[in-house]
Amino acid sequence: MQTNFTLAQLADPDIEVANGILRSCVHCGFCTATCPTYVLLGDELDSPRGRIYLIKDMLEKAKPATEQVVRHVDRCLSCLSCMTTCPSGVHYMHLVDHARRHIAETYTRPLPERALRAVLAVVLPRPGIFRLALLGAWYGKGLAALLKLLPAAALPKFVADNMMLKRLGAMFDLAPGTARPPSPLDKPQVIPAAGTRRARVALMTGCAQPVLAPEISEATVRLLTRHGVEVVIAKGAGCCGALTHHMGMEEPALAAAKANVTAWSRELQGEGLDAVIINTSGCGTTVKDYGFMLRENPLYKDEAAQISAITQDISEFLADLGLNPPVRSSGLTVAYHAACSLQHGQQVKQAPKDLLEAAGFTVKEPAEGHLCCGSAGTYNLLQPEIAGRLRARKVAHLEALQPQVIAAGNIGCMTQIGGGTGIPVVHSVELLDWATGGPVPPALAG
Repeated sequence: MQTNFTLAQLADPDIEVANGILRSCVHCGFCTATCPTYVLLGDELDSPRGRIYLIKDMLEKAKPATEQVVRHVDRCLSCLSCMTTCPSGVHYMHLVDHARRHIAETYTRPLPERALRAVLAVVLPRPGIFRLALLGAWYGKGLAALLKLLPAAALPKFVADNMMLKRLGAMFDLAPGTARPPSPLDKPQVIPAAGTRRARVALMTGCAQPVLAPEISEATVRLLTRHGVEVVIAKGAGCCGALTHHMGMEEPALAAAKANVTAWSRELQGEGLDAVIINTSGCGTTVKDYGFMLRENPLYKDEAAQISAITQDISEFLADLGLNPPVRSSGLTVAYHAACSLQHGQQVKQAPKDLLEAAGFTVKEPAEGHLCCGSAGTYNLLQPEIAGRLRARKVAHLEALQPQVIAAGNIGCMTQIGGGTGIPVVHSVELLDWATGGPVPPALAG
């Protein structure tokens, strides 16, 4: 693809990166076949190739984002399936992140949408506030359920067609029925290895996951310590920044990245770390990109690159470490959902399935496993209609396998899929922990 940036524009490091990405695109269109929004909507502008044209025009002309650009970029899930498919190595992730930042800086959204995005940016990355918000959301679930029971013809047109009301309904729909109490892992600490120490790692506990499913990190810690790994919950580490990053909010995203880099670098330079372990793959994709995100910051770039280099998904780390033989055989058939952030963002595809099989489970994969479930961070809250169609498609494929349990490696996917099926949905580490000596996962205990 030819580009026409001026020398002055190319002096901007972000434009220089965007120029290289754009010039690597050869217009082949392979990405359209695996893009969820193009598969659903059939609009070229809702494909990676179409969005690339829109972004190129916007950045080259240094003009404010238009409503058309915003609409089609907003519909992108950042599932990164296009990057897996692309034969030319187009780094679409960095390009669409740049576009979102440009949109945030140059486009004024309607006031209700600005308010919703601001609320999400404040609430979701802060576990304490998020937990309180869920208590309030419990009261809204009844109203959302009532609106669903009423036929569209019975509702005023303003209510039936209002996107903001649909977004609020999606928030209430996804909110759990009860708020979970704080976990013992919600504070900085060091959990010693059982027996001889084989490794020392920092575990990212994150922001939304401790509120929605604290049992995931608890299972992760049991699993790691059982395998001779000392686990550090580092002081000062928190949200990875992905939620705000993908809404184009650069300042809070980079602040979160800096805080985590500082916290983990302190441990790395102190008693040392063999890895930073992530058990939420959406976070893992972002943390592995810290080196790029902070590349122009002289105070953080070296440490950020070092942290990114030692970051691993829990399945990657366990695959290298080796799983203990299972102490029990459940005989369960597991439908494995490959989170987009894991299979496309991090290119981790085989390790989770191999680990589950080594633990004694029968693993099945659904059709169209490359397509997103519709979660994608805040996407299912901001684009509920498209997200709902993707969830229905994903759940149908998973249920066709007739599994006894669905396993995934990302809390967003678990919440999204769990809202559309009666089959228990658990994190892969919960099953691995159970098989090697831990308790039965709460979702299966009933």
